[in-house]
Amino acid sequence: MHMHKFEKLWLIFGVASLLVFLSVLGVSAFHHGHHASSWSKLIDPEKVDEIEPFDEPGLKKVEGKDWDYELVFVASAFSYQPNEVQIPLGSTVKIIATTKDVIHGFQIPGSNINMMLEPGYVSEYIATLNQAGEFLVLCNEYCGAGHHLMTSKIEVIES
Repeated sequence: MHMHKFEKLWLIFGVASLLVFLSVLGVSAFHHGHHASSWSKLIDPEKVDEIEPFDEPGLKKVEGKDWDYELVFVASAFSYQPNEVQIPLGSTVKIIATTKDVIHGFQIPGSNINMMLEPGYVSEYIATLNQAGEFLVLCNEYCGAGHHLMTSKIEVIES
């Protein structure tokens, strides 16, 4: 079978592009440790209330880590626990969240904080809170008839 030289060039270009793409993806995923947030930990969604740290949702000061606080949220039927939390301005916070029942969202509008909460998975996000004020936490995944009522509030205060 005879192939035209331009056909061969395009075939070589396509295969080379695919190899470059897969190499970049492989380096990003394995060498730099990038992965889906829910890949890190699995839990039993029926026993969330018994599993640490979800047995005591809220803000906790931590020592010896790259963040100052851990903020634990549990989502369930149209509510977040805790409903309201105060965090000192300039703190680096690791948000750890899960859900007991169905898929929920966890979004703070106007920020990069946006996670999907799936039953059986733990979602985590690290953020530095450098702006004082009240920030609404919204569910951005339709979760049922009371979806529009599912909110929480994070207040960043000057200490």
